Amino acid sequence: MRATALAWFSAFAAMLLPWCAGAAASGAPSIALFYGAKVPAAQLSAFDAVVVEPDSGFDPRAQSTDASRWLAYVSVGEVTSSRSYYRKIPPSWLVGGNAAWQSHVVDQSAPGWPRFFVDEVIAPLWDKGYRGFFLDTLDSYQLAAHSDDARARQQAGLVAVIRAIKTRYPEARLIFNRGFELMPQVHDLAYAVAFESLYRGWNQARKQYVAVPQADRDWLLAQAKTLREQYGLPVLAIDYCAPADRRCARETAAKISADGLIPYVTDGALSTVGVGAANALGDAPQQNARTGAPHALARTILVVQNVPASTNLNVTPGVRYVSMPLNYLGYRVEFADASKLPAAPLDARYAGIVVWLDGPPPDAGAFRAWLLAQIGNGMHVAMLTSFGMNLDDALAARLDLKPVRGLAGKRLQVESIDDAMMGFEMKPRPDPRDTTGVRAGPHSRSLLRLVSADPGNDYAIDAAAITPWGGYALRPFAVFDMPMANQARWVVQPIRFFKAALRLPDDMPAPDPSTENGRRLLMTHIDGDGLASRAEYPVDGGAINSKAPQYSGDALYEVIREFGLPTTVSVIEGEVSDDGPYRSIAPRLREIARRMFALPNVEMASHTYTHPLQWMRVTGLAAQNSEDTTTEGGSRANYNGLSIDIPGYRYDTAREIGGSIGYIDRLAPPGKRVKVLLLSGDCQVPASVIQAADAAGVYNMNGGDTLITKRDPTWSAIAPLGVNKDGYFQVFAPNQNEEAYTQLWQGPYYGYTRVLETFEMTGTPIRFKPVDVYYHMFSGTKFASVEALKQVYGRLLAEPLMPVYASEYAQKVLDFERMSIEQDGDFWRVHGGGALRTVRLPPGRAPELASAEGVAGYLAGPGGVYVHLTGTDARFRTVDAARAQSLPYLADANGAISRFTRTANGLSFDLASHVAPRFSLAGARACRVSADGRALSATPGSGRQARAEYAPPRRSSADTNPVHVDVACGT
Repeated sequence: MRATALAWFSAFAAMLLPWCAGAAASGAPSIALFYGAKVPAAQLSAFDAVVVEPDSGFDPRAQSTDASRWLAYVSVGEVTSSRSYYRKIPPSWLVGGNAAWQSHVVDQSAPGWPRFFVDEVIAPLWDKGYRGFFLDTLDSYQLAAHSDDARARQQAGLVAVIRAIKTRYPEARLIFNRGFELMPQVHDLAYAVAFESLYRGWNQARKQYVAVPQADRDWLLAQAKTLREQYGLPVLAIDYCAPADRRCARETAAKISADGLIPYVTDGALSTVGVGAANALGDAPQQNARTGAPHALARTILVVQNVPASTNLNVTPGVRYVSMPLNYLGYRVEFADASKLPAAPLDARYAGIVVWLDGPPPDAGAFRAWLLAQIGNGMHVAMLTSFGMNLDDALAARLDLKPVRGLAGKRLQVESIDDAMMGFEMKPRPDPRDTTGVRAGPHSRSLLRLVSADPGNDYAIDAAAITPWGGYALRPFAVFDMPMANQARWVVQPIRFFKAALRLPDDMPAPDPSTENGRRLLMTHIDGDGLASRAEYPVDGGAINSKAPQYSGDALYEVIREFGLPTTVSVIEGEVSDDGPYRSIAPRLREIARRMFALPNVEMASHTYTHPLQWMRVTGLAAQNSEDTTTEGGSRANYNGLSIDIPGYRYDTAREIGGSIGYIDRLAPPGKRVKVLLLSGDCQVPASVIQAADAAGVYNMNGGDTLITKRDPTWSAIAPLGVNKDGYFQVFAPNQNEEAYTQLWQGPYYGYTRVLETFEMTGTPIRFKPVDVYYHMFSGTKFASVEALKQVYGRLLAEPLMPVYASEYAQKVLDFERMSIEQDGDFWRVHGGGALRTVRLPPGRAPELASAEGVAGYLAGPGGVYVHLTGTDARFRTVDAARAQSLPYLADANGAISRFTRTANGLSFDLASHVAPRFSLAGARACRVSADGRALSATPGSGRQARAEYAPPRRSSADTNPVHVDVACGT
């Protein structure tokens, strides 16, 4: 496993992937390796340990999951000239070469080598956030050492290197690739041991896949037996099959599993996600197996679209329309342009493919071949708007379709329609100018059949159908666009259509970041715009002398303090700093900001340095470094009003993000720091902005533009959770701010009360979103707008919600991206980072409590049954929800649960809420309930539906320490 860093690394990373499910079940750590140039963190972070190629630019500190799980690949015995430390190695230390991998063999006995390796290789990686290392090429010394004495010196040198690493970094996790002869001396330092080619190998010199001789296999199995029985170490076996030969991979992985080892079977370049214990048994990754090893379900959908290069991903159909229903079903989304299609077999990585083509792809022939290859490999595809290519007889036959020609200008009418799937938000309206002539074949099911509306013609087409390979809904019967009204309507019911076309399982628990412990989340976040604006009415209770000017922040301070809800407050550095346009009042603005940040229910955020309005234009101008971005004196121009004008400043992402965070941190009271970057302007940021926020150690949010109202009652106005941009995830705000309800702040200024419509329509009959009271600082300038906020808050306080901060919601969304779902016989296994604590079951199903692990309870709600998870891992099987549960359980709570324990006669847990704690129990009528040792009685008016509600006394309004709840039942 030598390879140039990237290829080598991608290979091994993939190898450990499959070990996750099977090994985890037996108590061994789950490990993955990936050495490609783009690390798929969302897929890999469910593992206990992930090895990546550090030269890929991957940043473990930027990941929302535990950074300690990310290990760096390092080559101990060899070095390539591409490594940054290569030129620092004395030539006398290089004693041989490996032609197959174009690398140099290092003399392990060189006196300065152990310290050099730790200083120049390990320490820089540790500083980057890696907390473990995959030590490769531990046997390469044999290429240069040809006597027993020489080999002994090399082995002693390797032991010295390994011990030097653990001496400097005792907590580092080390995975050895082979190095069997070193085990007597270093086995106690190993986290796991890996080796390659037990059944199937890869010959790098000949670029061939080869069968492994029985004698070699017997020797490796003997080594593995020693590692497991004598040293108690996890052992990973890595084998190789051609990337298109999934049967070879699965059969080989099954053989390795039968030997009691952790399997990983991947391609020779380790550039594809391989097969391991989780999917070694079945013929397809989505197989709904009920026996055998745990079966990991693919939770990613690939969306293919063709959009101009200058278009930000946020405004593409894949984000605006496709992603939201897929997110609701529990699936993350990745995007590919029709001109850059992924070439590797996709069935191990994706649960399905959605294609949205508004025009022909750049290379229709290549797209056709790619599409047929994916279908031939068992992938299901949902095609929307058009097929994107000429549907000739041969292609149509492959797709169980028949072309119907001569329809141009012909009038059509609906003959038959699947009412459950079509006509969802508007009835189909055939357009003779925009019709695709195609008829579904005998193995397909028509969803919408159109026939000729003209006497004497017998045309008939199927504008939407479910087919053997997936399904399609052609324009204008997917989303009907109404550009004059700036609205759109779903014609097809997207949730049902995607489930049917992609053959998505009906019973998969869907991760759901809208809810925790049965309650819909409630959050508030404030964009910093307008802190410099004066309040236009007297602000009661202000700390400033009434004769002094009062600002928007003075008014909002009172609102935030009065309602006491968790609130994420941001400021724009350029507004409050002495370098900006408000330098004369900047000290006063900073005083207001400090006062707001000091409130116990306020979380700090940055709204950038200069508040870019149109990110693509601003970043584009900066990248071009064109002449119109500077004045004659060399100072920064105003970018045509695209951001706050700071004399001498030219846009710089690091200054805009990290710089503003550092400045605002200096306004913080003791113990606080900026937690969130609230994106500004149109929020159509490039990946580099999200990367900068990650590097600064904060979460990001904003964008998406969810604005469903009674005036525009369509799911097309509901945004997804966010968007993945080159591996960096932009978290969308759950809904829009007050500008959308006040005609861009032109009035009526009380218009924000209509956000209650949005909350209702994103909460029932399906709960798509949490509740987000989202507004700007300038809402504090008007009496009407402040009263609107108070009215909204007042309504929400009467509802059973769970208040959280924006940073907490962002963590749940990122955990959604990384969560893994597996089937283990009749049980479901859920593994995440611990931030997202809810999965949603179909209506009528519930977890069986007697056999469940990591489950506190459940509650039926809009769209399904919400299961309350207690941490990073859960295991449960489902039963009929009407079936009586014999155990007490948590029905709902308005705070986070920790230390949940089910005892012989009850349960106990800690409840930490940002407001006065409340919780409900079910099945606990004969139980005694106490909080912090004090007996509790059910609150008046509760107890409906066999639930009893409790409200533990709160020590003070500022006390957020958890209360400990004990439930004792029977004798």
